[in-house]
Amino acid sequence: MTFHRNTIALTGVCLASLLFGLEISSVPVILPKLESVLAASFKDLQWIMNAYTIACTTVLMATGTLADRLGRKRVMVITTVAFGLASLLCGLAPSAWLLIVARFLQGLAGGAMLTCSVAVLSHQFQDGRERGKAFVAWSVVSGIGLGFGPAIGGFIVALSSWQWVFLIHVPLAILALAFIGAGVTESRDRNAQKLDWAGMLTLSLAVFGLSYLITQGAELSLGVRIGVTAAAAVSFVVFLVAETISSYPMFDFSVFRIRQFSGAIMGAIGMNFSYWPFIIYLPIYFSGVLGYDSTTTGLLLLAYTLPFMLMPPIAERLRARYQARVAVPLGLLTLGIGFLAMRIGSGLDGANWLTMLPGTLIAGIGIGLTNSPTTHTTTGSVSPDRAGMASGIDISARLITLAINIAVLGQLLTQGIVSHLRAAFGPAIDGNELRLLAERIAGGNLDDLTQASPELAALDPTGAIVHASLVNGFGWVMLYSGIGVLLLSVIGFVIFGPGSALSAEKDSARSVAEA
Repeated sequence: MTFHRNTIALTGVCLASLLFGLEISSVPVILPKLESVLAASFKDLQWIMNAYTIACTTVLMATGTLADRLGRKRVMVITTVAFGLASLLCGLAPSAWLLIVARFLQGLAGGAMLTCSVAVLSHQFQDGRERGKAFVAWSVVSGIGLGFGPAIGGFIVALSSWQWVFLIHVPLAILALAFIGAGVTESRDRNAQKLDWAGMLTLSLAVFGLSYLITQGAELSLGVRIGVTAAAAVSFVVFLVAETISSYPMFDFSVFRIRQFSGAIMGAIGMNFSYWPFIIYLPIYFSGVLGYDSTTTGLLLLAYTLPFMLMPPIAERLRARYQARVAVPLGLLTLGIGFLAMRIGSGLDGANWLTMLPGTLIAGIGIGLTNSPTTHTTTGSVSPDRAGMASGIDISARLITLAINIAVLGQLLTQGIVSHLRAAFGPAIDGNELRLLAERIAGGNLDDLTQASPELAALDPTGAIVHASLVNGFGWVMLYSGIGVLLLSVIGFVIFGPGSALSAEKDSARSVAEA
């Protein structure tokens, strides 16, 4: 009976994790469609993705405490219902800004649902061996959502409409609720720690402020830019102070004294410095530069995402044999090489999916080699009673880096386009108009540009300059991602230090003693 109930519970939790993964990787494929259907600007497209990420960051650490206090099953049910309703709002949104608001609500629900999934499985499966199998199944299903999301999104758009990329989550959420209600056993911790409201709010404000500044900064006045910068900086300083003096901090900074942990965090940052933010822009490259439709784009993205699912067994063998100090930097090194290969492939005359294939595959292999050792090391390098907090820092580092770099890559893409257009057109188009034109080009929908800008029709009747500017912008993005992650690979290797694997236990024990 217990086995049967646990299987039902696992099915429900896995369905919830599938929803979360699909929502990250299926939406980028429809961004070019949203640009034309909702008249969304390039900044709108960035916020459609980043609203979800920032919202996830906001609730991530708080949900675990709420679930412990109110009941893990209850909070899991509430967050799954909220995710289904938010998905319904996304599918019914008539404008870009309403979609952004709905995506923020969806991110709040999704981040909370993800945290609850871990808490529910940890307490549903009391036997260590069974718990391990449950988490393997959960990880596989999450990987399926992330890996096949682009193809699923492309097929949905081809067969129906962009709305169903969101609406499909509603029946799936109802199905997940049925399994969760029937299988999950309620559990709570009466002695759960208090919520760290100060830490949660100040960190969220700092991340939002920085993302807003990067995304919207060009159109803000100097005074507003200074104000936003100051607010973000003050929020971050207050966060550091709050975490230092709080009796129940979200982040216990003493764990960063453990070299294994700090080195693994470089892996978490590196993956979200390059691979995951770029998955938002890669569909624009395939559709806008190479001219593929949404279905083909979704299939081509499988070369980028499938290795993420296939490489973990090899990654774990590397970690077991050579330890994390080799496995994590090696994964980041491979990831960086993949981006540099994409940069070369995208710059070739007659570039197509074949010239991009080596780079996308190598990048996918790199992320697959990095992810599992990073996750294992962040939790395994600390004492068991601090594993939850360490995991929270790991996931927070990923989401914060992702949110910031979604904005940074968008800014680089636009600047790369502006640079090429300025060199080609000179003073024929003034600076503000050039910037607006670059943002339209960055969205990837090049068909209506000449209608929107008669000057462009005269200056570039064939569209060759516009096309070359988009290629140049993506070149900047790929170069930044490749060089950045290679530097993080070196930094991570240095932080791990020689023999860090052998001393991890001692470091962990020392950190606990000093805490």
